This record gives sequence, C-alpha cells and structure tokens, in this order.
Amino acid sequence: MRRGTLTALAAGAAALAVGAVAAVAPAGFAATKPAAPDPAAIAIQSGVVHPTSVLATPSQANCVKYGYYHCLTPGQVEDAYNLPPLYRHGVTGKGETIVIVDSFGSPTISRDLAVFDRQFKLPAPPSFRIITPSGVIPKWNKNNSDMTGWGGETTLDVEYAHTIAPGANILLVETPVSETEGVTGFPQIVKAENYVLKNHLGDVISQSFSATEQTFAGGLALINKDNLRSAYIKAATEKDGPTVLAASGDTGVADVELNGSTYYTHRVTSWPDSDPLVTGVGGTELVAGKHGTFTSVAWNDTYNKHLGDGTVPYATGGGLSVLFDRPAYQNGVKNVVGGARGVPDVSMSGSCSAPVFTYQSFPQAGTPAGWYPSCGTSEATPEFAGIVALADQVAGHALGVINPTLYKLAAEKAPGVVPVTSGNNTVTFVQSKKAYTLKGFPARAGYSLDDGVGTVNAWYLAYELAGKTPPK
Repeated sequence: MRRGTLTALAAGAAALAVGAVAAVAPAGFAATKPAAPDPAAIAIQSGVVHPTSVLATPSQANCVKYGYYHCLTPGQVEDAYNLPPLYRHGVTGKGETIVIVDSFGSPTISRDLAVFDRQFKLPAPPSFRIITPSGVIPKWNKNNSDMTGWGGETTLDVEYAHTIAPGANILLVETPVSETEGVTGFPQIVKAENYVLKNHLGDVISQSFSATEQTFAGGLALINKDNLRSAYIKAATEKDGPTVLAASGDTGVADVELNGSTYYTHRVTSWPDSDPLVTGVGGTELVAGKHGTFTSVAWNDTYNKHLGDGTVPYATGGGLSVLFDRPAYQNGVKNVVGGARGVPDVSMSGSCSAPVFTYQSFPQAGTPAGWYPSCGTSEATPEFAGIVALADQVAGHALGVINPTLYKLAAEKAPGVVPVTSGNNTVTFVQSKKAYTLKGFPARAGYSLDDGVGTVNAWYLAYELAGKTPPK
C-alpha cells in the first residue's frame, strides 16, 4: 500500500490505503468542517489522520469535540508501555540513532519537533540531522497533496520515535521521489538506506511505508532484479547491523492495486514488512482502563462509531505473504502461517479512534499550523523503533534482525511480550457501488495475523531483546 500519498476520490468510490488508513476526501487536503470525524469528510494520508479543522490545543476536550473516543499524549503512550521505569534507570536511547526514511520530508520538522517537545515537556534529541543521499528534494509545494501527505508522515514518525526514546539521536533521511505501489520510489529509498549502512549512521531504521505484494508484477524476481532488498540483506549480514522495521498497513487484509485507487477483492498483504529480514509492525488500540492503565486490542475502526461506517477499511494490516516462504523463526507458529511468511511480527498503538497528538506547521493549502490527531501503523512503526533503540542501549550495540528473538520470547511467554487476544482485521469497503467483506484474522495469544506475537511491556522487552535481565 502506498505511504505518503493523498488520493482524492469521489464520494462512494474506493479509498486508497496509505500510511495510516485511506484518503476519502474530495480534491484538496481540507474539506468542509464536519461535526465529527465522519470518514466521508476527513482527509487521511500517509500515516496521519486529520480532522478537517485543526485542534487549537492538544486537549482531550478538543479531541472528543471532533468525535474521537480519546486522544493520547506522549505521556500516556509512555505509561501504556511501561517506559518510565526504563527512563528512571537511564535507559532513554542515549548513544543510539533512529533512522527515519520518508519521501520529501517536511520543511518545518525541526521547529515542529521543538514545539511538540515544549508542549509535552520532552527533552530535545541530542542530535537531529536531515540528509538527502538520493538527490535534491523538490521545492516544497503546498498545493501538492502527495508532498504534504509525506510532510504529515514525517511529523508523526519523528515526534513519536522521539517520544519513546527521548535520549536517542534522530537521523531523518529524505528521498526525492514518492514511494507508491510497485517499484516507484523504492530505488531512491534503497540508495538512501545503503548510504546509511555504508557510513554506519544508525542503529534502527524505521519505514512507515510499503506496497501491496501483487503490485510487483514480476514478484520477488522483480524485487531482486532491481536490488530492492539490498539494504535489508546488508543490514542483516553486518555484525551489529541495524534493525529494519516496516509498517504492516492500515486496511486490514485489503490493499490497493497498482492504480492506487481500487482494492483487491481478495486478501493480500504488503512488502517490505513481509520481508523475513524486516520486522513488520502492526497496530493496536489502547483502550483506557482505571488509574491510567491501558489494554491493547487489535486495531479495527472499520465499524467503529467514532470513525468507521463500514464503507472504507480501517484496520491493522496483516496476512500471508505470496513472495516469501515461512522463515525458520516462524516454525513455532506454522499452525497459523502454514508455509508462508506471516505478518506482522509485533504491534503498537495505531488506532484512529484513539489517535496521538502531533504538531505540524509546514505550508499546506487550506490547512493551518496546529495540532492534529494522527494514527495508523505509521504511528506504531516509529514507536517500536524507539523500543529497539532502548534495547540497543541496554545491549551496547545494534541488534540486527530481532525476529528470531521476538518469536523465542513469545514462545517462552516472556513478560516483555504482551499477548493481544481481542479483535480482528476483517474489513468491508464499497467499490464500484458494490460492498465487499474480506474476512481477516482473529487476535489470539501466541501469534496472530493481525498483531503478530502481541505488543510490548518495554521495561522487560528492552532487556530481553538485549539478552539481559532487568535490574531489581
């Protein structure tokens, strides 16, 4: 599915899955202000869902006013994953670098992060750098919804990787061509990531994008012919190489065709999250409990009264790869995946009825600077990148491919892996005036094709991934 692209569709047409969910607004980014975030009147793009009116402040009252169940602050996300004990022990990602890869980037991301940090009393990252190793970024065009979509994606990626690992350095790698379905955009991304690897610039690479596997007409042969896996192979074979992550998508078991505007009418999944050398990150909803606690359920807003109406799929991506066979680390879950690579591997917050607050000010036609609820597996992926950075600090080095360890920990019922046992990623959508239902997969303890091995208790998982025991 495409990331970083806003596709405008007429009412009743199929929506395009992007970094978070889908674009279902009429042409242009903003539409007439709705009374609540009705799917027919919201612009949703590149991992980011925006109500058509900016929130004046990142308050719960403003969030609920626009119809959301609740919005999450950085502090609530940190509490939900039991991060404060790590911070108290000095585990903040210090000395590690999170690499975030996005097409175009955002021209205001440095100052937007500073505003975000001041609001939520977060320290500035020790280092925040931007590089463009694949070529000059085109001049910013506030009327280009594709470009501004990636601006929103960049904002979400940077702000929530930093939320989870506030002591980590951030390296934003911008590329000059938008990643869409099929090969488009990937050569520039691969070139940029190989530059990062050659120069040893990072410890974890966060990718909030992917493309439907079937849009690669030559399948894995085409991907290999164009050397699109070269960065993942290099990262996996380097001693203490970086961990590579990718979002599992935001349309449940649906995904879009090469034209970027119609869905496949059978279950599909996406790459590179399906690559065995990559950790695929799915989405959950953090449901608020008593005394500031949260429970994770599989993210599915397709029928959620706070956002979905059953005509557009809004749910965590997941399913069985048609490109890759089951890797050895999934042998223990072959009762679920059969002979195929199953995705995702792990999940974190991504629900659009319970989004996170982000701040953006990049120029965008019809859309002012301010606070926007944001969501999707494009939220979950940088969050998990922060978790990996914390584990890297504990280990004293980058951890490379962590999937074998994740599955081993899940099999051992380690406390750092928290099962997600409620929900599914079944979705419905309307296309060419016909309704389709694609039956997804139920959440279950052990492993499921909507949330992987589950979600995380960071206090334990940071040490477990590093092969260490948490201090008492």
